[in-house]
Amino acid sequence: VQLQAFGGGLVQPGRFLRLSCAASGTIARINRMGWYRQAPGKQRDLVASVTSGGSKDYADSVEGRFTISRINANNTMYLQMNTLKPEDTALHYCNAEIRTRWGRSPSDYWGQGTQVTVSS
Repeated sequence: VQLQAFGGGLVQPGRFLRLSCAASGTIARINRMGWYRQAPGKQRDLVASVTSGGSKDYADSVEGRFTISRINANNTMYLQMNTLKPEDTALHYCNAEIRTRWGRSPSDYWGQGTQVTVSS
């Protein structure tokens, strides 16, 4: 199983970016999916998560600005980031709890990070 994240870049404050994450490989079911971010010298923190049923959770710092979504049929997840701020600058990682075969316990998978830099 692989997770690939796309969509990072350099933008000015107030602008937007959309991150994408695609899971591939042998997948029976994807449970929870989420985006995390890590700024230099800081711990990796949850940004937003979404369950297979569509329940969403956001960090207080992004509530109202970011929107997480997923398409279960395509094993993909998105993060629409609006009104970006310099403090959103970080390496953003996608994460998913994936069951590769029925009867097996799910495991945690991480994609490579995609850099988001917000600067004027």
